[in-house]
This record gives sequence, structure tokens and C-alpha cells, in this order.
Amino acid sequence: MSHKILLVDDDPDILDLLVFLVERTGAMALAARDAAAALTLFESDRPDLAIVDVVLGPSSSGLDLVTELRRRSDIPIIVLTVRSSEDDKVRGLEAGADDYLVKPFGHRELGARIRAHLRRARPAGSPEADRVILRAGPLTMNVAVHAAEKEGRSLNLTATEFRLLHCLMDRARTVVPTGALLKTVWGYDDPGAREVLRVTLYRLRHKLEDDPSVPRLLHTVPGVGVMLKPEASERSTEPAVS
Repeated sequence: MSHKILLVDDDPDILDLLVFLVERTGAMALAARDAAAALTLFESDRPDLAIVDVVLGPSSSGLDLVTELRRRSDIPIIVLTVRSSEDDKVRGLEAGADDYLVKPFGHRELGARIRAHLRRARPAGSPEADRVILRAGPLTMNVAVHAAEKEGRSLNLTATEFRLLHCLMDRARTVVPTGALLKTVWGYDDPGAREVLRVTLYRLRHKLEDDPSVPRLLHTVPGVGVMLKPEASERSTEPAVS
């Protein structure tokens, strides 16, 4: 069965182009020009991925739509913007997006991003999932059911944040190179992806740390990578509890 991809852009020419590019990948395109239509399609067709323009005209907000889609689902979300400032990218990611592309974007680049995110959007409990429980200090993760906790408190992680934390917990107390994180979590490594990693780490740190300004769990090693350093606790794996 082909994947379904929700496309939201108020520019009919861009929307037509997106439909063409998505259908060329073999996926089904669900096209909408505003947030209301997008949410209707989301509820009726349950897409596997969404691509949303952050500027949807005077009557809609792309960022608000991303926030609402993230509230309802963990599907991968890619935001499109004509602006190249860091603030616009950060706002899109902080609204809940997993990735971004700046217009005008390369057709092959868009296709590569779509394929990468769909490969990494396996449902919890799928045969490909690692059926283990990871523990690192105060953190516990059940990969099979896509759940993570800190000291018994559930962490509300997006799918991308979950994959990032999984990668770091799996190699706790080891510096994971930036390139390895990008390949594992996003499926590609380019200069733009490094900015996505930086913002996602920022969001994850705010969910994990008691004081994000003084991190005690997530440590960035400039020019090298990231390390999860649990305090006074041993990392372990064991079969997941069904």
C-alpha cells in the first residue's frame, strides 16, 4: 500500500509542483491550501507524512497547523519556508516539525527527505523495532511501545526526539559523532541537517533537564558530537515487557 502525504501550501503553483513530485515517488498526495482543509484531510485520510508551508496567507498559520498536527499525531512533518533566517527555521522546529526545506528547494532533495522520513516512521511494535528496554540514569525507554520516562514521569517526545534519545541512550557515556546522529535519526547529512539537530537537541534538553541552561544529561562536544551522560547509574538492556 502506498504512503499518503499531506501537502499544504496556499500557492496553487507550488502545490501542483508538490503533488507532482510526491506522486512521482509513488505516494498518494493529499493537497490543501489552508489549515482547515488540511485538518479535514488529516482526519479523513490519516497521512503518513506532512509537508507544510509556514506562510499560508492571512487566514491561516502554518506554524499553528504544525502545532495542531503534532498534538494529534507523531507523523513526520517537514516545513517549507521562503525565508532563510535562523529564527524562521527554529520556530518551525519548535512548533513540532521534524525537518525544514527553504524555497526554492531541489526536487531531488525533497524526494530524498521524504524517503528518509518515511523509512524512519515505523510504527511502534513493528517487526523492525528493537524490542528492548533501555535505562540510562533517570531515563527509561521502551522501544517496542515508543514510550520514554524520566524518574517515572512520561516524556512527551516527538517521533524525531524519540529517535534521537534512543540513539544516545543506546550509546550512553559515549560521544556519538554528529554525522552518525544525522544518518541514524534523519537519514542524511548536510549543513542544513546540522541546524535541525541543534534545534532538536535544544527541545530535547528542555524536556529532560531540570535546568536546561546547566545540562547534566545531554552534553555537546563541539566539533565532535553529543553524549548522554547519566549520573551514578548504569545503562542496561533487557527484553521489553509486553
